[in-house]
Amino acid sequence: MKAGRRFSSGRWGLALGLGFLWAPILLLAVYAFSADRIPFQWGGFSLRWFRSLAANERMLEAAWLSVRVAAGAATLAVLLGGMAGWALARFGRFRGRALFGALAGAPLVLPEVVTGLSLLLLFVSAQAALEAFFGWQADRGAFTVLLAHATLGLAYAAVLVQARLATLDRSLEEAAADLGAGPFTVFRTVTLPLIAPALAAAWLLAFTLSLDDVVLASFVSGPAGTTLPMLVFSALRVGVTPEVNAIGVLFLLLAGLAAAGWWALLGRHAGRAPGA
Repeated sequence: MKAGRRFSSGRWGLALGLGFLWAPILLLAVYAFSADRIPFQWGGFSLRWFRSLAANERMLEAAWLSVRVAAGAATLAVLLGGMAGWALARFGRFRGRALFGALAGAPLVLPEVVTGLSLLLLFVSAQAALEAFFGWQADRGAFTVLLAHATLGLAYAAVLVQARLATLDRSLEEAAADLGAGPFTVFRTVTLPLIAPALAAAWLLAFTLSLDDVVLASFVSGPAGTTLPMLVFSALRVGVTPEVNAIGVLFLLLAGLAAAGWWALLGRHAGRAPGA
């Protein structure tokens, strides 16, 4: 009876937790189909705001820019963060390791306001130096937003890759090397497939962090770097329309399709694994 009660309470706890997480998202999806102009007031079922969104070029351009910036920032974060995590996990206790690890993980603990201000000063200084020495006039925009988001995502990627490498069975790599495989072949055929879940998780996390960031982008963006979160945040001053709900539903559908595809890929990979 006690085990049954614990199982029942666990299910209730899970249901409450999921309800707390998903209730705001489901409400947003419901009100996206409301005919009323007030975003959170029901005025009857309508596709009015989806049609209005299709004609809102500014919001669609900002959404597309956000996706491109997030994809680029996530890719750069995984590349740089993966190398940082590899160095921390595989190079032993080299001189300066503690300082290197602290610098790599600093964006995890620093307030985004501090990070954004420091990156703004860096980009302004770099812009002045390029103009003074090379005559280049590099304005802040989507590229500086991408670099700022990659800086934030890099810290998460480094932690995930380091943790995965720390639990990796080194005997698998040693066995491949004993069989005549070179270092690159060992990495490509043994190490990389084993750390692929960590790399994928780091990419998705960095992508999500970039996609909904407002603080960093507000500091480092320029006129040509207005992302969707910045556009929505600026629109709050004059009042948003349910177009925001509509584009939220579209992003929710895209995220659901991506998650379903990822789970299907994992299931297929597990089905092909030896002993499955």
